[in-house]
Amino acid sequence: MSVVDDVDVNKKVEAAPRVAPHVVDADAHVNPPPGMWRDYLSPQFRNLAPVVESDGEFDYVVFEGHRRKLNLMSSQAGRKFNEYKNNGRLSDMRLGGWMAPARLDDMDRDGIDVAVVFGGGPLGTGNFDLYVDSFAGYNRWAADFCGHDPRRLRQVGYIPMLDVDLAVQMMREAAKGGATAINIPAFPQSAAAFNKADAQAQALSGDQQSARQYRDPEFDPLWKAACELDLAVTFHLGARVSRFTDKTNFLPDISMGKVAMLEMVGILIYGGVFDRFPDLRVGLIESGCGWLPWAAEYMDRTWEMQRHWTECKIEHPPSYYYDRNIYASFINDPVGVQLRHNTGCKNIMWSSDYPHSETTFPHSHEVIAKNFKGVPPAERDWIIAGCAEKFYRLG
Repeated sequence: MSVVDDVDVNKKVEAAPRVAPHVVDADAHVNPPPGMWRDYLSPQFRNLAPVVESDGEFDYVVFEGHRRKLNLMSSQAGRKFNEYKNNGRLSDMRLGGWMAPARLDDMDRDGIDVAVVFGGGPLGTGNFDLYVDSFAGYNRWAADFCGHDPRRLRQVGYIPMLDVDLAVQMMREAAKGGATAINIPAFPQSAAAFNKADAQAQALSGDQQSARQYRDPEFDPLWKAACELDLAVTFHLGARVSRFTDKTNFLPDISMGKVAMLEMVGILIYGGVFDRFPDLRVGLIESGCGWLPWAAEYMDRTWEMQRHWTECKIEHPPSYYYDRNIYASFINDPVGVQLRHNTGCKNIMWSSDYPHSETTFPHSHEVIAKNFKGVPPAERDWIIAGCAEKFYRLG
């Protein structure tokens, strides 16, 4: 019997009827199989790539002297909540997580017209050079995945923030490969803080203790390049990374991961980044949005009271930048939808989080109907399609 008992994760499932004519999934994911690294890393690193072994019950990823069971937490789509399994085999994973034709089939079944694709890299390695190269390796794989249907599958490139010149170079390469956005860590990374245990988490969180911050002039070439390339810049639950293999801490972490993203917003706004680069578009992905109007109002009030002694010389109140530069995505957030006319919630985007454990698949339209009950169709369609099309420059 399979580790997932008699659950066929790739079985055909019935989806709810469509409630909207056009849906853009602002935050979907891929799970590239571990064996792909041998083909997509730069040639000098391919012999260091992970390999997969199996004992029939579990698949194991063998890498840098360690042999661990294949983790399934990022591939739960198609299972009921009480069927979630942390470990298993590649065959237990949702095929649409790494096979483009299967992904398009699942999108058709779920009534999703366009998916913006996140996730999948880098490698959790102790080899610094291999680590940096694995960002580019993932971007190459994702470009091929999305290249199967670039109209419906839109790539997000992953960029390390260890060196600004390198980041700009990789950003330009990702744009040439078809990326519509880049994802960067919540805080700049530090080579001194690099270690194997936290290598993958650092791709999302960076180094929270670093003296370097995104408000510093050092990073202005990054923001300038993003504007020149017309690329959106995203943070993805990076300020607080959930310990998804830890049953005790996972639930506290997953809620803290949303509001913790306010720290990056504050650094960019109060640091004058949006004054220097008014066309810069920043997305808080999987952040939820119901808390954002409170944040915008609170930041206005405290800035008004504290800006003189702190010598904060931004040109507008913080709420101004929320409406012009800050976007956010949610999965289930009826409170945020109710607050859609408030500053902080004017640029919000719906997402399915496929195939992760919070995914709405295969009932996305049922979830949309619940979140948007009583909302005029034009306002609903802006949130489930139009805003993402503006943010990601889809067309």
